[in-house]
Amino acid sequence: MAETVKKAVLAYSGGLDTSVIIPWLKENYHCEVIAVCADVGQGDELNAVEQKAYNSGASKVYIADLTKDFIENYIFPTLKAGATYEEKYLLGTSFARPIIAKKLVEIALEEGADAIAHGATGKGNDQVRFELTVKALAPNLKIIAPWREWDLDSRESELKYAQEHNIPIPTENKKYSMDRNIWHLSHEGSDLEDPWNAPQNNMFLISKAPEDAPDKPEEVTIDFEKGVPIAVNGEKLGAVELITKLNEIGARNGVGIVDICENRLVGMKSRGVYENPAGSILYYAHRELEYLCLDRATFHFKQHVAVKYGELVYDGMWFCQLRESLAAFVDATQESVTGTVRLKLYKGNIISAGAKSPYSLYSKEFVTFEHDDVYNQADATGFINLFGLPLKVRALVNQK
Repeated sequence: MAETVKKAVLAYSGGLDTSVIIPWLKENYHCEVIAVCADVGQGDELNAVEQKAYNSGASKVYIADLTKDFIENYIFPTLKAGATYEEKYLLGTSFARPIIAKKLVEIALEEGADAIAHGATGKGNDQVRFELTVKALAPNLKIIAPWREWDLDSRESELKYAQEHNIPIPTENKKYSMDRNIWHLSHEGSDLEDPWNAPQNNMFLISKAPEDAPDKPEEVTIDFEKGVPIAVNGEKLGAVELITKLNEIGARNGVGIVDICENRLVGMKSRGVYENPAGSILYYAHRELEYLCLDRATFHFKQHVAVKYGELVYDGMWFCQLRESLAAFVDATQESVTGTVRLKLYKGNIISAGAKSPYSLYSKEFVTFEHDDVYNQADATGFINLFGLPLKVRALVNQK
């Protein structure tokens, strides 16, 4: 432990870990602790969280409302990229950490703090995401990661420490390790640590289980402008309202439940179950519109970009030069991704039901099976001869 710290800014959630970290920092680093609770739409009662931080020994508490910024400047750019991690994971925790860490840095500089602390464990990805953001934005700030230093290696030892230091203990005893924001809710641990165990329906806190969803499909339309969703069922909505609306629609239809055994950056596999109703709908709809509006070469290259973009976000490299450069490419591709997509939602399924755009590259005149005056089918002969020439030459050489 070691370097002298006068003032530390802590990413504070109000849970057991961060409640214990406050007195631990004061005891071991002899420093003032400022708690920062970031509101990214997780739905907590933040007034209670604020008081809990003071009761735990914080000298000052910030409640930062980041939800709108989170959607517009982290979620929507990733959506426009079509970026996921290992095809299934919609990066809900991954891009929440950079915006939280960015706010920690801003407050640390404003308060004259010399360190930032977080409660991420030494086994997970979040420690990397927090710390890479700090390194990118304020490389001179010290970073304190108690889980990599202390000997509190279990919930029981944390509870004992809290009792000994008169720290208010969270009464909720969650079965799963969960992370929630307006974009998703993740579940890890407990019975999910065996990949053979199916998720139990009573675990879902946002979505209905697909079998419990209505027996009748629900239709929804989404309008996009330059790749950004702007309206649901014809009603223009702000970013927060739009995601909230689609979460409600998707959840009641059992949409957006994802079960994945993913490869963590730190080297181990981790099984997680995610509830992501709005995100699943938006990714599906956005892709449907791109099918209409992007040419073949751009669409295919953008698929490669999406994979790399998703890996960078997952790995905590939000503020790296490559992610920013890929975002510039993505923005250029989205200039024509404007239009409306219609979907049917039914018992966990998302089904295409129509798409239209003023920039659609689909041409009935060219593709029709009926008579047309715009395409000469005889032109295909020369194209095929040239396109297939390497195959023909190879075959002729092999005949010798």
